[in-house]
This record gives sequence, structure tokens and C-alpha cells, in this order.
Amino acid sequence: MAARPIEARTPNVRLQVVIEEAGCSNAGLARRVNMCGREHGLDLRYDKTSVARWLRGQRPRGQAPAMIAEALGRKLGRAVTLDEVGMADSRHSGTALGLIYAPTVTAAIEQVCELWRADVGRREVLTRATPVASALVEPSRDWLISAPGPPLARTSGRAVTRTDVIAVRETTATLATLDRRYGSGHYRPVTVHYLNSVVSGLLAGRYDDALGRELLAAAARMTELAGGMAADTGLPGVAQRYYVQALRLADAAGDRAFGGYVLAAGMSRLAASLGNHREVVQLARTAREGTRDRVPPRAEALFSAAEARGAAGLGDEAAFREAAGRARAAMEQAESGGTRAPGAAGDAGAASGAPGAVSGTGATGAAGAAAGVRDPAREPARGREPAWLARFGRPALAYELACALLELGRYEAAQRCAEEALAGLPESSARLRCLALAALARAQCGRREPAQACRTGARALRLLDGLASGRAAAELARLARSLEPYEAEPAVREFTARCHGLGSWLTAAPSR
Repeated sequence: MAARPIEARTPNVRLQVVIEEAGCSNAGLARRVNMCGREHGLDLRYDKTSVARWLRGQRPRGQAPAMIAEALGRKLGRAVTLDEVGMADSRHSGTALGLIYAPTVTAAIEQVCELWRADVGRREVLTRATPVASALVEPSRDWLISAPGPPLARTSGRAVTRTDVIAVRETTATLATLDRRYGSGHYRPVTVHYLNSVVSGLLAGRYDDALGRELLAAAARMTELAGGMAADTGLPGVAQRYYVQALRLADAAGDRAFGGYVLAAGMSRLAASLGNHREVVQLARTAREGTRDRVPPRAEALFSAAEARGAAGLGDEAAFREAAGRARAAMEQAESGGTRAPGAAGDAGAASGAPGAVSGTGATGAAGAAAGVRDPAREPARGREPAWLARFGRPALAYELACALLELGRYEAAQRCAEEALAGLPESSARLRCLALAALARAQCGRREPAQACRTGARALRLLDGLASGRAAAELARLARSLEPYEAEPAVREFTARCHGLGSWLTAAPSR
């Protein structure tokens, strides 16, 4: 088959090393590559001469490099990346690492394993990565139009059991709980090492289609968690790459609901932190469109809350009210145990200021924390809530809407929403409580109550003492900036002095 040279025909020493490790002859590797190709619907006809050309520096075109890595991975019983076999091109290395929405499941697994490996190895290309604007929305389009993929069964490698998948789920749930309580700075390294050392090996194992989907769904959940941890430790470029790969794994698993969650709770929040509010709205709407009639009301509330926050960032109060009304109606339905999607009447009531509606007078449940892993079914019933939605209730929605109202300058309504969030959040949700206190203080500052804002901010600082969270530190630094017009007041000077070290914490956060 036609091939192109790599590195001016420099011998591919990396490929030679892996072939020797696997104990393959050239002819044996060619047979294994052809067999992998047939399983993926490819007509590959390589022989020992082809392998010799690869070793001399040629790189086969199309999906053949991925088939080579998969064939060697099956022989070795572990994941083998394109980089290991010396065939990583510009899509899999450099600044594009982790940003590609891979066209095949094999390529997706190879790419996410390479991302994990690069992160553990602290490769400079990843540690210095910055967010890529085009990659905020483009993967969501691929996800939206994707068709059901081929069977995920693998017939070589160590046998993966359901116990293995449960272990990944429970590890994710435990790490998520600790993350909420103590912040990501403590647990991101542990999470990334687990993905690289344990989950990558399972993905290279042997499993049938049903178990494979459960495994990929579990891997998607932990990858998304790692993305959130990267964002919380001041690494937005790394977070973006984890979110893209979590979305691709969820797609491969047939888990549309969790894919929507990645878009609305992960990627849209990242876009908001970068000031890309139009992308926030677009990502949230894509999540809604791509999961229509396939998610429970609580998930619909999350998607609409993200859209409301994006609309507020754009200064579009009418769009905010409409989306916030939908979020409120969906949450009411979720809390009452309903399974029908919110209708037009419910939306209209919420937007018009009906009792308890989010028209500047209240809020409910929403975006943020996550724990556990979804039900393994490919398309969960609308009434069945996946485990990762368990902590998605009224207080979190109240916090999201408080932030949106702050963007609109509606400080009195924002204060009520922040107070509602704090009234419902447990002590174990220390990071979200800290964030809600910061939002409450900003609302009080906006209402020209700087002394009260400083007292509230001091409560948040006490919580931050036990948190390794760049996100919480950033919000308190933002509060300190909002208090600058009142710097003549002693309480403000004292509070801003206490916040003085937050900038250095943010600088040091990624190395924690």
C-alpha cells in the first residue's frame, strides 16, 4: 500500500523496540495487523516486506498505524500508543494532543491513553498547553451527528471482568467525593496515575460488547473528573483536552446522557471561565439537542442552567429568563419524581414570576458536583437517574443562577439565590459552599454593603484554608477586586490584605 516517509526515512527504532518486546516476527506482525484491519472493516494486505519498510522509516497511510499499535497491544496485553511505535503524526502530538475527536474507537482509545501518559510524564507540550478556541465547539458537532458505532468487543489481552468495571466506578465516586470536600489540588495526580496505570490496561484487555460499553462509560466518567480537576488547579488547556476525550469515550459507549453532561457541566463551564459566553450557550444547546427525550428532568435542568448562565454573560436577559425558567421547571419535575419533559406551560409560569419561579426571586438545583458512574444501559430510561446526577439538586442550581444574575447586575436576586444555595448545601460540599459564599459576598458588594461582603468573604476564606482549589481561590480574588472602590474602609483593607496571597496560590496550584 502507498506510504509516506517520516523523519526523512530515519529508521523507526521505537517500532523495532516494541516488536522485540512483543516477540513478533515481521511476518507475524503483518498477519496480526491484517486481522485487526478485518475486524474494523479494512482490507489490509501487508506482509513481512511491508513491516521491513516501516522499520526503515515509512509510515502507512490511513488507519494502518492505529491497527499496528492495536495488534502489538493485543500481543503485549496493554495499550500501545502511536507515539510508542513511532507513528504519531501532527494530529496526535504537539499542541493538538488530546484535541482530536477520533473517527474510530480504536483511535479514540489510543489518543486518550496517550493523553494520560503525557500527563503522568509531565510532557512540556501538555503542561504548557493553552485552550484552543476552535476546539471548544467543533467536538460537540462531531458528537451531535455521530451514528452508533461498531461493536466494542475485543478478543485478545487479559480478560476484563465486571468487577474491574465496578472498581473503576467506585474509585471515581470516591475521588469525586474527596474532590468536592478538599479540592482538586490534592487528588488530580492520583486520578491521572490511576487512569494511566489501571484504566489504560483494562481498555487493552478482552471483553464483549456489553462489558466494553460499561468500561468505556466508566473511563469517560473518570476522564471527565480529571478534566474538572485540571480546571480547578489552573490548567484550562489540559482540562479542555480531557473533556474532548471524555466526550469521545462517552460517544463510543453509547452514553448520550453523559456526553451531554460533559458538554454542559464541563466544556461550557470552561468556556465561561475563558469569557466565551456565546460558546457556553452553543454547548448547552447542543447538549439539549443531542439528548432530547433521552435524559431525566434533572439533566435537563443542568443543561438549561448552563444555557442561562451563558445568556447572562452575553447580557441577554430575555434569553436568561427563558432558560432559567426551563431549568426551574425541570428541577421541580425531578424533585417531585416526574419523568415527563417540562412543557410550555411550566416554562411560561417560571419565566413570568410564578411563586418560586426564577425571575429574580429564587432558584433551584444544579451544575457542578458529580459522583459515581451512569447505569450501563446505552439509553437509560428518562425516569432513571444515573449516579453522576445524584448530587445535582436545588442548591447547585441556585448557585449557577446566582452567578448568572451577578453577570446581569441583578444583585438583590443574586443574593437570594446564593443564600438559597448555602441553605441547602451540606458541609461536605466545601468547595461549592466556598464558591456560593464568594457569590453572596459579590452580591452584597453590588448592593453597596462592603462591610457585610467582607464578613461573608471571611467565611469563605476560612473554608479555603482547607481546600486546594484554584477555582475557589480565583473567585475570592475576584471578590477582592470588586471591593476596590471601598478600599478606604478598614474592613475592606483588612479583607483584601488577607486575600493578598491568592495570586501566588493560583500560580503554584498546578504543581500540587
